[in-house]
Amino acid sequence: MLALIKGSGRLPELVAQRLTEQGKPPLICAIDPAEAAPHHVSLGTLGTLLGHLREAGVTEICMAGAIDRTKLVMGAPDAATQPLVPALTRALRAGDGQALAHLHDLFEQQGFVIRAAQEICPDLLPSAGVLSVAAPSKANQDDAAKAAQVLSILGQADIGQACVVEQGQVLAVETLPGTDDMLAQAARFRAAQGWGQGGVFFKAPKPGQDMRSDLPTIGIQTARAVVQARLAGIVIEAGGVMVLDRETLTDILDAAGAFLWVRDR
Repeated sequence: MLALIKGSGRLPELVAQRLTEQGKPPLICAIDPAEAAPHHVSLGTLGTLLGHLREAGVTEICMAGAIDRTKLVMGAPDAATQPLVPALTRALRAGDGQALAHLHDLFEQQGFVIRAAQEICPDLLPSAGVLSVAAPSKANQDDAAKAAQVLSILGQADIGQACVVEQGQVLAVETLPGTDDMLAQAARFRAAQGWGQGGVFFKAPKPGQDMRSDLPTIGIQTARAVVQARLAGIVIEAGGVMVLDRETLTDILDAAGAFLWVRDR
């Protein structure tokens, strides 16, 4: 049996749906304490939770969905969690990518196998190519190349998985507040300049990223935010970014004359 550690967003729903269709419904462990679920994830009682999962016959764990790091606090660990405190402390002090890698290692040390969301839903990783009616111009391609360079540098410091570049200039980079905040920042700046449609939103994994979870995703909300910012389109790295609700997403971009380009690494 697989336990799905459920963050926010659409991805956990798609993973759970796919597993259920395969006749292997997951055991849901919600991170949001207000969500109705058989189990909830709290760092202070993680050891107890892992014990309950073993008793339920769980052998695999998949982490899917966005996690608000600001809400992950240790609290007073219970007796079963006390031996895990050093590993959890290392995770809390690390950047986003390294934090999840520490958690993966902890789960594996406890005898669980990690399953990646893209392993369960491989169709969410599109092949390289232009998936929209509109295609990137030469200027857009140049901006994408600059964005890839920027993310490669930022990724080495475990900072963000996305940025906005226009005319070779970086307008915004993704930090702890996330992609929506970054795109809103870019929209405000472009509106203040009175600019028309242009620039690209680029998203890719960090260099050396642990691909077992936290693989970047884009979805309907991303497409709407890109259109709102009047960007020319979205560029994602082939094999490294999941596209959720692809048909609706491309419809939104097509209606605005924007593009979706899955770019080779």
